[in-house]
Amino acid sequence: MVTITIKDFGDIKLELDRENAPITVDNFEKLAKEGFYNGLTFHRIYKGFMIQGGCPLGNGTGGSDNTIKGEFLSNGVPNKISHTRGTISMARSQSPNSASSQFFICDADATFLDGQYAAFGKVTEGLDVLDAVASVDVLPNPYSGEVSSPVTQPVIEKIIVE
Repeated sequence: MVTITIKDFGDIKLELDRENAPITVDNFEKLAKEGFYNGLTFHRIYKGFMIQGGCPLGNGTGGSDNTIKGEFLSNGVPNKISHTRGTISMARSQSPNSASSQFFICDADATFLDGQYAAFGKVTEGLDVLDAVASVDVLPNPYSGEVSSPVTQPVIEKIIVE
C-alpha cells in the first residue's frame, strides 16, 4: 500500500501490483522511501484522462538519476493491468525504457494505453481527491502547447510506503 498526500487536497491510497510490474514497483517504492517525491508537483493535468507528477523540474522534462525497463507488452513484458480509472502508470518518452520518476494516475478509462505504458497499481481510496486534482484550472503548456499546465501545481507533500 502507498499513500500520496497532496497539499490542500488530501490522500490517495494505492495498492501496487508487484506481480505484473516488479521493476516499476521497486523503483517507485525506492524513490518514495528516499523522499524523492516530497515537494514535487502534478505538472500535467487532463481532466477526463489523467494527472501526471514526479518531475523534479516541475515541467515534465526531468526525472531521477536512473531509468527502468518498460514493463508493457509492446516492450516484451506481459502486463495484465488495464489503464482504467484509478490506475497508476509510469510516464516515459518515446523510448520504451525511459521511465524514471514521472508517473500518472488515470481519472478516466484510458485503455488505449494498454500494452504501451507500465501500469503498476490501482487507487483503493481517494478517487474524490483524484477528481479534485484533475479539476484544477489549466493553461497551455509552454513546451507542447497542449492545455495541460495547472495554473497552480498541486504539491505532493509526501508518498508513504506502508
